[in-house]
Amino acid sequence: MLIFDFNKNSNLSHWLITNDVVMGGQSNGQFTLDNQGNGVFKGEVSLENNGGFSSVKYTFKQKCIEGYTAVVLKVKGDGKEYQVRVKSNSNQRHSYTYKFETTGSWQTLKIPLLEFYPVFRGKKLSLPNFYDTKLAEITFLIANKKKESFGLKISSFSLE
Repeated sequence: MLIFDFNKNSNLSHWLITNDVVMGGQSNGQFTLDNQGNGVFKGEVSLENNGGFSSVKYTFKQKCIEGYTAVVLKVKGDGKEYQVRVKSNSNQRHSYTYKFETTGSWQTLKIPLLEFYPVFRGKKLSLPNFYDTKLAEITFLIANKKKESFGLKISSFSLE
């Protein structure tokens, strides 16, 4: 099941940046398309004023994902660690997250949904890992506890 496949005509209006400025920080993330039509999440993470994260979120009409067991990402990063987060309902306060390392080359990552663990404001919760049959939101986040520039290209997000 294809959730989002980027191309030169992709509508990014449902992709929203959230930086740590919501809590006083000074990080700056952006989300654009490159000349090849990939989504590009890039910017600067700042630790000033207790900051330290930037994210881009895509909220969509809730989809039934019953029978699907893995997220498949096609990404090209900068050698840094990122998180991909999912929610079954965009109103739920916590997310389910999975951390992944990028290599500087294009990667196809197949991540079992059961490996997404629950978090709220960066803290792991004592709840079961992701087990829902619905999906309504995906987020890419960088929060490595250091000041750094970052860049992550995203080609597609799907389930299998």
